[in-house]
Amino acid sequence: MASNDYHFITHWRVESTVQEVTEILGNGTDLVRWWPSVYLEVKELESGDANGLGKVIDLYTKGWLPYTLRWQFCVTENRNPHGFALEASGDFVGHGIWTFEQDGEWVNIAYDWKVSAGKPLLRRLSWLLKPLFSANHHWAMRMGEESLKLELARRHAKNAEEQAHIPLPPAPTFRFKGILSRSS
Repeated sequence: MASNDYHFITHWRVESTVQEVTEILGNGTDLVRWWPSVYLEVKELESGDANGLGKVIDLYTKGWLPYTLRWQFCVTENRNPHGFALEASGDFVGHGIWTFEQDGEWVNIAYDWKVSAGKPLLRRLSWLLKPLFSANHHWAMRMGEESLKLELARRHAKNAEEQAHIPLPPAPTFRFKGILSRSS
């Protein structure tokens, strides 16, 4: 494995249905609303076919470290409602597989993410800072799990008053608009 290659497997467990999880995680353009700590801007570039195959999403993301990433993903497989696969390009190059499994009233979610860091900053410094870059990914995924649970709580609220008591999802850490942002 090259120093700029990464392989992460993330596991979440939420009270929901695979259909609802598919609806939320499969809607790329909505990531900014419910997972704003990581997804700063999201645009759909291509809608893909009726099953979402070929859908291309452009993403501007960050973690808690002071750099941002511009990348795209293309949906390459749809196992509705049990997950989907994607190919990444841009500052990340590789593929990810989301898997959703119903377990009673709960959904077990797994994300298998194999990527190479293409952003020059990450590519050049991975040999030295790989543990820090890995910690950044784990932080982002913890924020995703927390944000997904809050989104589900909002959707399952019985009324507007109950919904009003649900906290907002975690906000992004500082927005660094300098040397480490889009062009690094």
